[in-house]
Amino acid sequence: MAITNERMAGYEFLGPMRGDGYYPAHLVAKGGDILHALCERIEGRPPRGLDELYELTHAATEQFNLLAEEFHQAGSEIETVAREAIAADFDHLARAYGFPEADLEELVDPREW
Repeated sequence: MAITNERMAGYEFLGPMRGDGYYPAHLVAKGGDILHALCERIEGRPPRGLDELYELTHAATEQFNLLAEEFHQAGSEIETVAREAIAADFDHLARAYGFPEADLEELVDPREW
């Protein structure tokens, strides 16, 4: 499904990680897929409030928790640059979908990275 939100349709997920040899490109792409799927879920059934948004972002964060192990196995990790890139994308996404009051820490609350 194509993303229809104008602010997200052309958005490059995980931009700071792309092209950096420390981060395996196929795993960065998987991270982008997680965020793309989150946009699709939001557009398919828009959250009616912050609690519903957080449910969606927590599920995506859990996927990043699993992806962190793949990064580790590939000799990389979700460290400072990656953490900031992922969090910034969650924040941008929340704002783009009409939740500027979303708390960044709550968006990624179950993170293990």
